Amino acid sequence: MDKLLDEAGSREIAAQIKSKAKKPFDNAYKAVLATEGAIYAQGFLVIKNKPYQLLEHAWIEIDSRILDPHLPHLVKDSQEMWYFTAQTFTVKKLKAIIEESKEDYPEDDPLPIYGNAPYEYYGDLMLGGKEYLSAYEAAVAKCQEINQPNIENN
Repeated sequence: MDKLLDEAGSREIAAQIKSKAKKPFDNAYKAVLATEGAIYAQGFLVIKNKPYQLLEHAWIEIDSRILDPHLPHLVKDSQEMWYFTAQTFTVKKLKAIIEESKEDYPEDDPLPIYGNAPYEYYGDLMLGGKEYLSAYEAAVAKCQEINQPNIENN
């Protein structure tokens, strides 16, 4: 989690691709196609004051920056958001996975990508491999940390 959110860049790419609400994976896919040198990232987003909830999410990364083309649809202060990467894909690899998914499972949305079977299961949340489980556990720990009651103010 050493990459920082570039809020201005996120809003700029969101406008460029005409980001849509409730479509973080599609938004990230369109953004990575429109941004030279970017990689597609998938994992979890933790937002402060959403007790013990986290969102499965996608964004793009460039160097040490996160560009989240879904940012305009999130109503929280970007300083109260944390990204936990489960996996990343180059544009070439992402296109190949999506093309194969569309051929093999034309009725299913190719995004999000969970890797190869067999999947690890954790709760009723979703499918994913060990990388997903690690990112999920780190995101849950962050949720618990930020949602602890502030004892000093009692």
